Amino acid sequence: MKKTTNLCRMLALAGTVLITATVGSAAVRAASSTGKPVQSDSSIPPFWGKFKDAVIRGDKAVVAGLSQFPISMPYGMPTVRTRAQLIKRYRDVFNHETNAAKCFATSRPETDPARPKEFTVACKNAAGDEVIIYLFRRVGKTWAFSGLDNLNE
Repeated sequence: MKKTTNLCRMLALAGTVLITATVGSAAVRAASSTGKPVQSDSSIPPFWGKFKDAVIRGDKAVVAGLSQFPISMPYGMPTVRTRAQLIKRYRDVFNHETNAAKCFATSRPETDPARPKEFTVACKNAAGDEVIIYLFRRVGKTWAFSGLDNLNE
């Protein structure tokens, strides 16, 4: 009887540990995939403030200065290879599928612990689906805009 009781206790403890680990892991995944901001790098907010303010003001030169080239684009759209191309194609990048200025006014960066050198900002398309993703990467000690994606394409 004593062996059975000890075995039951060990199984109960193992089950508790497994459940705790699973719930904890799920919470971390949920926090990074629910659309809630998860910021772990204190250098993101200052960069994001500068970038979003430049987009809201329509300051193409500042936006280009805060970007890393080439900038990847959604399927079917050519890559933005230079500063001059970004300035010329500014509407394609920030007003084609979404109104980035309006979106950026309220959006917050999202990070994924598995990708510490990246963060994203999601915006809604005309249908109201949050499928337009702006990608930012760490470049040296700062951040830069590096890509645009449409999850529907």
